[in-house]
Amino acid sequence: MRYIRYAFLGTLGVVLISVALANRDMVTLTLLPEALGNLIGFNFSVAMPLFFVLLGAVALGVAIGFAWEWMREHKHRSGKSRAEKELHQTKREVRRLKGKQAEGKDEVLAILDEAS
Repeated sequence: MRYIRYAFLGTLGVVLISVALANRDMVTLTLLPEALGNLIGFNFSVAMPLFFVLLGAVALGVAIGFAWEWMREHKHRSGKSRAEKELHQTKREVRRLKGKQAEGKDEVLAILDEAS
């Protein structure tokens, strides 16, 4: 399994490097359309290689997907923590009740009851 992972990562690296080498031309990214930027008085633009734009878009998409999934699974995580808290309280209650049940018994018998 480890070799399959290494082969996949190597292939991915070769593909990303070939995409980067094939898309080295400079492109200009602007924050707002020119007319709107002139109206507001603020227009930011930057020139960078095209492969930075491509890989940045992929990275941004992955980050947004992870954040979306994390927010979507919030109800499952909170339900799990609530169930764990109830389980802990139930175990504590069972221990307390077993202690009451073993008050008049011999210590050895009480320990054996606790173990089962």
